[in-house]
Amino acid sequence: MTSEATESTKLELPEGTELLERLVSLCKRRGFVFQNSEIYGGVAGVYDFGPLGVEMRRNLKDLWWNYMVRSRENVVGIEGAILTHPRVWEASGHVENFSDPLVDCKSCRRRFRADHLIEANEGAMPDKCPVCGGELTEPRRFNLLMETELGVVEGERMKTYLRGEACQNIYLDWDNVMKSSRVRIPFGICQIGKAFRNEVTLGPFIMRQREFEQWDLQFFTHPNEMEQWFAYWQQERSAWCQSLVNRPDRVRLREHAPDELAHYAKRATDIEYDVPGMGWKEWEGIHWRGDWDLSRHSQFSGQDLSYTDPVTNERYIPWIVETSGGVDRTFFYLLVDAYDEEIVNGEKRTVLHLHKKVAPYKVAVLPLSKKPELTEPSRAIWRTLSALFSTEYDETQAIGRRYRRQDEIGTPYCVTFDFQSLEDQAVTIRDRDSMTQRRVPIADLAATLLQDLA
Repeated sequence: MTSEATESTKLELPEGTELLERLVSLCKRRGFVFQNSEIYGGVAGVYDFGPLGVEMRRNLKDLWWNYMVRSRENVVGIEGAILTHPRVWEASGHVENFSDPLVDCKSCRRRFRADHLIEANEGAMPDKCPVCGGELTEPRRFNLLMETELGVVEGERMKTYLRGEACQNIYLDWDNVMKSSRVRIPFGICQIGKAFRNEVTLGPFIMRQREFEQWDLQFFTHPNEMEQWFAYWQQERSAWCQSLVNRPDRVRLREHAPDELAHYAKRATDIEYDVPGMGWKEWEGIHWRGDWDLSRHSQFSGQDLSYTDPVTNERYIPWIVETSGGVDRTFFYLLVDAYDEEIVNGEKRTVLHLHKKVAPYKVAVLPLSKKPELTEPSRAIWRTLSALFSTEYDETQAIGRRYRRQDEIGTPYCVTFDFQSLEDQAVTIRDRDSMTQRRVPIADLAATLLQDLA
């Protein structure tokens, strides 16, 4: 076993804005994230995901789905529509309560969330604009729901909303799921899907957007078992988040204070991530929703959404534990956690130490040169491996530069086919994190990589 690094020195990473700038640059340069409509000047708070970004997000969603749904007997999934009847958002409380307190600067015309200003000003509302020092207006409420219309005839269109949170579909379909899937309480329903919010304070980067993707679990239980399931899902979700990062100490659980609770919540706990230079930020929420949602939808729809226990014949409205997180926010935190810089043999190496199951490409196949006697068998290896996991083929530039390119996008393993491979029918596997190299017979390559990536 050998290593390409004779000298390796870790660099001290920047924090806050400078770290964010380097991540944004990497994301654009390597095809993770692009500004939406950039050629027209962009749309604030809306982003597109490039070739590597979409692969990483797909890996993330598959990982979450396998963990939350496929590995459990008592959880099923749905995929709800983005458009719903407008009464849904009245019943959910969003029309009345889904708003932020806003203030405007009378001088520079900038708009701020009042709660953010209070937090930054040690608990007191400032008198002056933090940017220009101008006078601020009194706080007023601003609803975050995005409005749209259904129908084609002018004057007969029905105003509705793009969903402000994905979970409402689960409550709307709960009775259908229960009857069609033959599930019994306690059980959960999961969904991954888009949500839309007319956010006033955006960013940084993809942390807070106007169009984003959520993953939600709504777990239905008897009221007497609410406490145990609330504790269970706190532990499950925090452990899952910690399993994805290199620094588990940057993940914590924080209970909400009474004045932080949403209108539907008796209790709530945030999983938070300590972003360097930015502090502890929300990653995912575990909420004690009680019977609020099903009771409200029963009231507004006129439909009975209660549950009858098939054993005891007890009839009740189930209580709900919710776990709700953002796909895009998770994506961002994993990039922050994985980003690293070091000097190797006098040259700077940028590397993403991404979890192997999250990395966009698992393996890169690299012929040592462009000569046909090397590229043809290398492509055959690529075809074999690409049937098993996401694999990239790259024959451009010197092998060292290609290693650095794969390091920067987080590829765990590189497979190099060289002139010796023509003689011994073996290839070199190079590890992203340690930069160590080992020789493996081509006949054993697929099985070796499957074991390494398991």
